[in-house]
Amino acid sequence: MNQANHPRPKTIDVSVITTCYGRNRHLYNLLSSLANGSVQPAEIIIVNDDADPKRLAEYPLNIVQIPTSDSKERDLAAASQEDLLSDNENDAIEKTGFDIGRNRNLGAAKASYEQLIFLDVDCIVSTTFTKQLSAKLAAHPSALLMGQPLYLTRPLTDNESGKLQQGDWGNAELNALAVTNPYRHNLVAQAVEQAVEQAVEQAAESTDSIELESAKITNRAKRTVERTQDYGAFWSLCFAISRTQFEKIGGFDTHYVGYGAEDTDFAFMARELNIEFYLTGDIIYHQQHSVYRPPLNHLSSIVVNANRFYEKWQHWPMGGWLESFADMQLINWQPEQQSAITITRQPTDNEIKAAHCPDAPYV
Repeated sequence: MNQANHPRPKTIDVSVITTCYGRNRHLYNLLSSLANGSVQPAEIIIVNDDADPKRLAEYPLNIVQIPTSDSKERDLAAASQEDLLSDNENDAIEKTGFDIGRNRNLGAAKASYEQLIFLDVDCIVSTTFTKQLSAKLAAHPSALLMGQPLYLTRPLTDNESGKLQQGDWGNAELNALAVTNPYRHNLVAQAVEQAVEQAVEQAAESTDSIELESAKITNRAKRTVERTQDYGAFWSLCFAISRTQFEKIGGFDTHYVGYGAEDTDFAFMARELNIEFYLTGDIIYHQQHSVYRPPLNHLSSIVVNANRFYEKWQHWPMGGWLESFADMQLINWQPEQQSAITITRQPTDNEIKAAHCPDAPYV
């Protein structure tokens, strides 16, 4: 089966926004999934400087590619090719001055539609994700909504990526590779995990059985939406909001640098403005890449951002990571302190190496 055998899905009036640099393998998988959804977004805004325009033209999508910033070319010149190709792609992001919050704001400013869906570049959307999340936003137009991440346990092969682009590889196969993150809120965890386990067990028996278990996940996702007061559960990996409410919040606070806390700050501002927050069962699959536990590679930016967040909200974000850093005597922090965190020492190369988890599906 190939795309010629699949009727092109209808489009709906929603702008999807993503941003990346040096992660185009993930980007192309994301675009493949959006192209083969039950509906297609009317436009996809990519805030990106290095995706191949010829490759982007292969997708039957309305793709708008805009640059990340005027200073990007200068920043990239300061980064070595070795950094850009390292296992930990976020190293390249920090060394090039890549600013996720600012880039999301640029994408939102360019958007043509009132409904906005933001996706990190390492997402692959489930078949009904765009349709169902858009429908939930239409039902709650003044709210902030977040989808349900599942985590792939390995990267897709070139062959699998090709099948994904052709529409021959989808929810059933992705579910068989997926797990939930026990450290994050899982709205449909029990139903998802049961279906995933059954799909894996039955994979060798029948393709039909995989499709059946996948359908159970999809049907549960369609029905599931739950309002919560836990704004700390928000994660900007996959969320929807109206342009009106995004502008009311003021977009992402660009005082945060590098890695950490900008998404929690966005959610806290939504709470401050009495914007309702809903968790939904609409599934994206997070593409596997190496991580650090704890993220010693981001120590400096996490400390800067934690201090910024505390100054603004009188609350410490990323408490688990800060505790780990404090236990290693890298920072002077305790949960009840009211003064700024300072770094007492930098992690050694051996400590960073020991924290590296190349095959982990999540932090």
